Amino acid sequence: MIVFNVNDMTCNHCSGAITRAVLSVDPAATVRIDLSSHRVEVQSAAVDAAGLAAVIADAGYTPTLASASA
Repeated sequence: MIVFNVNDMTCNHCSGAITRAVLSVDPAATVRIDLSSHRVEVQSAAVDAAGLAAVIADAGYTPTLASASA
């Protein structure tokens, strides 16, 4: 599980954009978003934390890696 804090994610549109960005690089990924805590949790077998951070940043947000575990 890879966890990011995305403090500039503030609404459902933001969460949808981030989810679409992650699924564009790994359609099999599991994405869980908690808007109130600005957390994005991703389970991906195909993309590492750096790759996920890059696609989230390309979507217009500022991810900060909180944790990454197998």
